[in-house]
Amino acid sequence: MIFGLTLSVLLMPAVGLCAAESGHGEGSGESGTKGWVATDTYRVMNFVVLAVGLIILLRKPLSQVLKSRIAGIQDQLSELEGKKKKAEAELAEYNEKLAHLDKEADRIVTEYIKQGDEAKTKILKEAALAAQKLEEQAKKNIEHEFKLAKEKLQSEIFEKALAKAEDLIRDKITTEDQDKLVEEYLNKVVVR
Repeated sequence: MIFGLTLSVLLMPAVGLCAAESGHGEGSGESGTKGWVATDTYRVMNFVVLAVGLIILLRKPLSQVLKSRIAGIQDQLSELEGKKKKAEAELAEYNEKLAHLDKEADRIVTEYIKQGDEAKTKILKEAALAAQKLEEQAKKNIEHEFKLAKEKLQSEIFEKALAKAEDLIRDKITTEDQDKLVEEYLNKVVVR
């Protein structure tokens, strides 16, 4: 705003000079070709005095405006510098994290492999124990079935042998042998 005011004040004498010059040429045809006139000198002196007066009057406000603008720019620059340093620090931190990220990823993969191997070992142990238990149970079942089959076979053999013995006794025993057996039995029962 001050700049616009200053510019308009500086341009007013120039507009006045132009208006006077154009008025000069209209009245007589000779004055346009004349050269430098004494009034022109006064006009230029008037303009210089006015310009110097404006410079003197507006020097402090202009310098204050310029100083405040310079201070604002310096504040912005220092703020931007601080932001730049902060961004550089964050960038360095992220670069460091990225550098450690590979190591961290390797550590995590190694840890998962270790856990996988431990789980594998545990599962294999449990499977071996389960297989051993199944094998022992199968052996017990086989032994039990073998024992039952053996007892059944012995029982069948015993029954067949008994039947065969009965048949042999029936075929070979006589009535005298029967009477003798009955007497022995009675003697044993009665004597006791």
